[in-house]
Amino acid sequence: MSVWSRICLPLVLFAAPLRAGSPNILLLCIDDLRPELGCYGVAHVRSPHIDKLAASGRLFERHYVQSPTCGASRYSLLTGTYDRQGRGNEALFQRAKSLGEPPARPSLPRHFRDHGYTTVSIGKVSHHPGGLGGADWDDTSDVEMPGAWVRSLQPTGAWKHPRGAMHGLARGEIRGKAGAMDVFQSADGPDDIYPDGLITGAALDQLDLLEKDGKPFLLAVGWIRPHLPFGSPKNYFEPYNGKELPPIAHPEKPRGLSTWHNSGEFRRYNLWGRDPNKDAAFADEVRRHYAACVSYADTQVGRVLERLDSLGLADNTIVVLWGDHGWHLGEHAVWGKHTLFEESLRAPLIVRSPGIKSPGKATRSIAETIDIYPTLCALGGIDSPAWLDGRNLSPQLADPSAPGRAAVSYFGKRRSIRSDSHRLIVHPGGKMELYDHRTDEGETANVAEEQAETAARLRKRLEERLADQ
Repeated sequence: MSVWSRICLPLVLFAAPLRAGSPNILLLCIDDLRPELGCYGVAHVRSPHIDKLAASGRLFERHYVQSPTCGASRYSLLTGTYDRQGRGNEALFQRAKSLGEPPARPSLPRHFRDHGYTTVSIGKVSHHPGGLGGADWDDTSDVEMPGAWVRSLQPTGAWKHPRGAMHGLARGEIRGKAGAMDVFQSADGPDDIYPDGLITGAALDQLDLLEKDGKPFLLAVGWIRPHLPFGSPKNYFEPYNGKELPPIAHPEKPRGLSTWHNSGEFRRYNLWGRDPNKDAAFADEVRRHYAACVSYADTQVGRVLERLDSLGLADNTIVVLWGDHGWHLGEHAVWGKHTLFEESLRAPLIVRSPGIKSPGKATRSIAETIDIYPTLCALGGIDSPAWLDGRNLSPQLADPSAPGRAAVSYFGKRRSIRSDSHRLIVHPGGKMELYDHRTDEGETANVAEEQAETAARLRKRLEERLADQ
């Protein structure tokens, strides 16, 4: 079987002419990454390469995703729009089936391809690594984003196919029944004993090819870790082995109305009969292995950025590092994503652009994932489609104190809006959660009744934002 799952599509005809000096774009996507990094003020996680990127760009302290699940979040990244139908992980496949060719509303990579860019995807950028459907995610007749990428690649190696790589452990272990696969693992060996090492190798090869080609490119690289199961080479776990960790914030299960769940994705795996909500030592072991996966992903980011530098491309390349959503590590007694709490919806976002002002200075302005599409259009000097829901973040790149706007999120039939001071969650039937982030209680005390005026005002803003275009 081929090492690659691959889509190669014909070059777009009649592409718009490129402006002189069009910048390259390097989009780095990391799965299930909390903003638990050194550059976000976290001391116990080792992330030197991402920290270095943040020091030369703009870190968004309050970036929120549209949905706390992989496929729906990536839909918003790649379309610049809210999914008002509330679809889940198959959102991009469903979108593809409803559009003509060429699509009336092109995706981010398609829009740049139509403007003369060579667009390449490696790893997990859309929901399926490699962007194909079928039982093993390698069916070239079922494409997640038709016409978007000149090349869409997923190295599979010992994992045989993209589905195997997505939940793979060391040296080709493929998930069959999740209960037979350990929730965490640390195996001795080099980076490529796990799938992300192969993804990085492919990214380096593509950078070499793109540099030789000499044309502007949009290269998107998506790493799987720290997605479950938490597997990383042993050398990444060793610095955390036995390391004391800070206490879990508000670890109690919510008593009232909430989007709490019983961590079903996490509990599918082999937990050796232990429960992190009742076993503090096991909870810390899970957290240590998650941190090891973050350090493993950080090294992959560093390898790609180092190659960008060595090829002389860094000065003319916009770099965006994006996490597709957060992940609970015991907060609210949840181990996973899929809530509308801050832990699920807040994720890393770093933008480095040539000539950025005040590099290394973070902004507390709220940003949304849908803002990345129009921002890249502005930075790349191409027209931004009028139908995008996102807003250009260039003001925040020029001035970290420039104001943002409230962030909208959703999961299933529940909706949320995050302002500077509050989070509102609206449930089917109209019941609401309102959390006041000006207090130490944060998202543990529902003040919807006590602050009814604020709840009503935020609900109106939420409805207006999600109204049909």
